[in-house]
Amino acid sequence: MAQSKSKLAVQKFGNFLSSMVMPNIAAFIAWGLITALFIPSGFIPNEELNKLVSPMVSFLLPILIGYTGGKLMHEHRGGVVGAIATMGVVVGADIPMFLGAMIMGPLGGYLIKKFDQAIEGKVKTGFEMLVNNFSAGILGGILSILSFLIVGPAVAIFTGWLENGVEWLVAMKLLPLTSILIEPGKILFLNNAINHGILSPIGTEQAHEAGKSILFLLEANPGPGLGVLLAFSIFGKGTAKRTAPGAAIIQFLGGIHEIYFPYILMRPILFLAVILGGMSGVFTMLLLGGGLFAPSSPGSILAIAAVTPHDAGTYLANFAGVFVAAAVSFIVAMFVLKTGKQPDEDIDDAANKMQEMKGKKSSVTGMFTQSQGFPQNVSKIVFACDAGMGSSAMGASLLRKKVKEAGLHVNVTNTAISNLTTDAEIVITQDELTPRAKNKVPSAYHISVDNFLSSPEYDKLISQLHGHVTEKDHEELAAANVQNTSDDTLLLENNIFLNMEFADKEEAIRFAGRALVNGGYVAESYVEAMIERDKITSTYMGNDVAIPHGTEEAKKAVLKSGFTVLQVPNGVDFNGEKVRLIFGIAGKDGTHLEILSGIAVTCSDMENIEKMVQATSAKEIKNILDEN
Repeated sequence: MAQSKSKLAVQKFGNFLSSMVMPNIAAFIAWGLITALFIPSGFIPNEELNKLVSPMVSFLLPILIGYTGGKLMHEHRGGVVGAIATMGVVVGADIPMFLGAMIMGPLGGYLIKKFDQAIEGKVKTGFEMLVNNFSAGILGGILSILSFLIVGPAVAIFTGWLENGVEWLVAMKLLPLTSILIEPGKILFLNNAINHGILSPIGTEQAHEAGKSILFLLEANPGPGLGVLLAFSIFGKGTAKRTAPGAAIIQFLGGIHEIYFPYILMRPILFLAVILGGMSGVFTMLLLGGGLFAPSSPGSILAIAAVTPHDAGTYLANFAGVFVAAAVSFIVAMFVLKTGKQPDEDIDDAANKMQEMKGKKSSVTGMFTQSQGFPQNVSKIVFACDAGMGSSAMGASLLRKKVKEAGLHVNVTNTAISNLTTDAEIVITQDELTPRAKNKVPSAYHISVDNFLSSPEYDKLISQLHGHVTEKDHEELAAANVQNTSDDTLLLENNIFLNMEFADKEEAIRFAGRALVNGGYVAESYVEAMIERDKITSTYMGNDVAIPHGTEEAKKAVLKSGFTVLQVPNGVDFNGEKVRLIFGIAGKDGTHLEILSGIAVTCSDMENIEKMVQATSAKEIKNILDEN
């Protein structure tokens, strides 16, 4: 058990480090391209443009990594503090500080997150911006000074030790043994930590002194993965054999090494194939004098060719290293596949296993399956929208009703996308919000809808849930689905307006917001937040209904929960959709959810919509809503 937990921790750590580098690969490619073109030994040497090379590798790349690491910990605010903290290690060292950025970026994000949690709810109204800006600036400044004085020099010393170790391995002809760590490390998603955190800084120093470094090729060599995929193409079975040729092309020409990981995981003994292939490739390049003058990002044969020094001997050495690595891994993989006793290769299962190792959905899986697998033992479904108090609450209410009618015991809740947590097994969002939700909780099963009030996805989900629900305490989960609040002041008859006409949706939203202000439900600033919210994502819900409400940040402008209803018989355009009923919403502390649930249930039936549109009094509309 302890060993399993340790392995999982390593995998999560590797995935986190990888997540700092992967969003910034484009910057590495840009730097590699400029380096390949304009350095003195480049394709088109240019003294002026060559001035871009050093600042990009010394400043741009580490700061981007630091910002991304901080953002992973605490959104944009964490990213800013992480970038400030990273600046200290960048200036405090003479080598590219990728490793230092991987330390200071997340540390800055983590500390500002803890600070924000400590002062949450304690800052007086009106002082939030002042406290936010000064706290981030002061903390970032302190971390930058500490990283300049302590972390930067410490990382430089550590990197020096590593460099001496690499030089010793080269002198002793033992560098090929690094494949024993590097090749399995790639499968465990430590590849970017190894490549960009250790090999790239040392390789950059070597390339500066000698014009090239073999270290850039230790992880980037596409040969080992290519050999395994070619073996599956010829000797594999089932879907593995059918998909391997396409995967080989993507891996070799596109440099997406991740695509061959599932094939290794199907037959763990194939780790031996990539390790021996990697060792053979490194040995060949050492023997012939191979190397690159900049990192190869991504690790494709085309990128390797672009950053190979322009002499025939080095081209021969590098290509020979790739070819030998592919040949050796092919021979070993062929032997494994021909002599193995497993009857078939299930690439889908292997891809799912890779997802579990990473702790998130993998883009590779989508290349083999039509959709992500439906989760087992579902206990929590979350509707998410921008603010978490309008459209998501209505959608959750409808699904909660359907879940109850189906006799299922699954907790259905709603929240803002920014507040999504990793325990959400199924996440439902509007189409345009799904990418944000996937980025926030990539491990969840995501469902997109375009109509929160009448979506066929709900019935499809109910049918999928049968046989996939948890055996947890049913009474506890059922109780979690019950709304216990009730307040007759949430919807008053004088906040229901009949026979309205509006030139456009902005005019309608402003009217609804003004009614909330006049009713004492919200502060003046909430009206503009309602306009902003609809610009982010349309508040049209389907069934001729819109529910304009404020943004997540505008919750502090809500004085108490309340609603206003606008009847627009002739309709008003909401991004091409005709809206005849508008519910302006202000929600505070969840006290609005009960009536919002009633609105959702009522408006899911078009017969009720027609009754409210044709109603001749506010009392009639209120009665229709109260009946549900």
